[in-house]
Amino acid sequence: MDVQQSFGLAHLWAQSDLAIRLVAFALVLMSVTSWYLILVRVVRQFQARRHDRAVEAFWAAPDLEDGLDRLRTLAPDSPFEALARQGAAAADHVRQHTYQQSLGGKLDTDEFVTRALRKSIALSTAQLESGLTMLASIGSTAPFIGLFGTVWGIYHALVNISVSGMATLDKVAGPVGEALIMTAFGLFVAIPAVLAYNAISRANRLELSELDAFAHDLHAWFTTGSRLAAQPDAGAAREARGAKNSVSLRPSAGAA
Repeated sequence: MDVQQSFGLAHLWAQSDLAIRLVAFALVLMSVTSWYLILVRVVRQFQARRHDRAVEAFWAAPDLEDGLDRLRTLAPDSPFEALARQGAAAADHVRQHTYQQSLGGKLDTDEFVTRALRKSIALSTAQLESGLTMLASIGSTAPFIGLFGTVWGIYHALVNISVSGMATLDKVAGPVGEALIMTAFGLFVAIPAVLAYNAISRANRLELSELDAFAHDLHAWFTTGSRLAAQPDAGAAREARGAKNSVSLRPSAGAA
């Protein structure tokens, strides 16, 4: 019993030096941060399941105001609500300033609505990608931080052996245990972060694809007064429509 207690985690922590404790503290902080980001995104994904229903309710509304109210009720503070509100505000601005001799009045409805939708998509993209950089950094650096703890633990063991002059188990087991724990802890932190990064990135791509399709429908409705109807060759039609409008609707690196 005494031997098992002497080689427990409490003993390893008590006999470790400052470097090992800093490595352990850094890994704990990274683990807490990654799990916080993961839980936040899980909650958001449950909320995002209502977006499809909210979009269908929007198009089923008798008028624009009622549609915006439905989006506000079913998907509050969502990228879809923000996109519809930005498009409606842009279209209303154009109607109010069509006959005014100003810079705003010189823009046609298509161009002005397009800019508003692009801006909304860019802001939503930035919001969806928040936290991904942190997860990627944790997933890529945690194993190396754990490896540093491993190297330092082995170095600590060698120093103890050289000082004592005897390679006994009680002189080596503690530092070697520290090294193994730091390696395992680094992997424990990195693996969930990497898996979560991949899952969140895929979910973001799907949501941005749906948001882009909603933006094209909104653009058609605000500029022509009708939503694009689904056709048998909807995939080809959407591809052609995307080729025509992707430069104007989807944010690009050179977009203002």
